[in-house]
Amino acid sequence: MISEPAEANSTSRIPNFFRMPIQARITALHERGLLTDADLRLLESGEHTLKRHVADKMIENVVGVLGLPLGLGLNFLINGRDYVVPLSVEEPSIVAGLSGAARTARLSGGFDATTTDPILIGQVQLVDTDDADRAAETLLAHKQDILDLANSFHLRMVARGGGARDLEVFRHHAPEDGREMTVLHLLVDTRDAMGANLVNGMCEGIAPLVESLTGGKVFLRILSNLTDRALVRASVRIPAANLQAKGFEGEAVRDGIILASDLATVDPYRAATHNKGIMNGVDAVAIATGNDFRAIEA
Repeated sequence: MISEPAEANSTSRIPNFFRMPIQARITALHERGLLTDADLRLLESGEHTLKRHVADKMIENVVGVLGLPLGLGLNFLINGRDYVVPLSVEEPSIVAGLSGAARTARLSGGFDATTTDPILIGQVQLVDTDDADRAAETLLAHKQDILDLANSFHLRMVARGGGARDLEVFRHHAPEDGREMTVLHLLVDTRDAMGANLVNGMCEGIAPLVESLTGGKVFLRILSNLTDRALVRASVRIPAANLQAKGFEGEAVRDGIILASDLATVDPYRAATHNKGIMNGVDAVAIATGNDFRAIEA
């Protein structure tokens, strides 16, 4: 709905946006090319909200729809481009805090961000093999056969430049009885798709081949929500002078930030609160854009 301004002379800076009535905010966004005509009509009419009959097709036992405020994080300059960030959250001051921090970052060039390829991992759990070492060796020896089979289930993804890229094999022991488990990791490039159903389907599809190659029994075959191969990194450099505010010198603010961060590093009670502050923004973006915030938190 809202991302980069369409107008070349438009930015994510909209002075006094928070003081405007809601209708004036919507109009300002439309005038800057941040809303299409269709977006404008939906926001003005209120028809953008989820209807009860639609909700009833999404989950079970529906009796109503719960609404959340939808606000905008302003002032974001990322990799030299302006972005307006949708945020859906019930807690006050989060949107204002993010917009203020983005404005401070903007003064020194904004944020620099990079991403890796969007690699998700599917896990295929294998048990009851006669020889776990040999099972692992066999799976690795037949890597290309397994990858080819996985990709055969999603040829369109392969055509878009994605698909199963690699596999890894790990061994674990059950904590109580020491039973050996072999776990195959299928590494899948999902391109622009979220990819959960795609990866799950691939894991289901290769399970019979995994069993026939090893003589074991496949149990779990499912996406992992630990996305340590699909990473986004963001950095910002802020001169201490730009942190000066409300009677505090910039150096004092900088040192206070460092002290608070150091405590979070060594104290789990502070770390939980520290992390909650980070997730205030992450969850708000995830909810506003229709993404799975539980998976992110997990």
